[in-house]
Amino acid sequence: MVGDSVSLEEARASARKVGLSMLGSLTRELGSLDRITGWCRVHGMVNSAPRFTATPAVMNGFSDLILEVFGPEVGRHARTAIGVAALPFDLPVEIEAEVTIEG
Repeated sequence: MVGDSVSLEEARASARKVGLSMLGSLTRELGSLDRITGWCRVHGMVNSAPRFTATPAVMNGFSDLILEVFGPEVGRHARTAIGVAALPFDLPVEIEAEVTIEG
């Protein structure tokens, strides 16, 4: 759990890794990330210890990557970052996103 056995820094790195994995999946599916015209919504769940409240800081690992890759024009997105009591396989983060694509 983040805030207990997983540090904020480790969780943030995990969120970034989720972003890299998502970009890989999108590249395989779309052929090129250039087809992405916007990031609409990102929903992040952080496997949080009871008193851990820095879920937005964890999700910055994902959001910062998207902004690095796409810039603010395409990469800016609405985001939720909620703490949950458990995630499958005891993962530190789970993230889903909606993107808009051309053609």
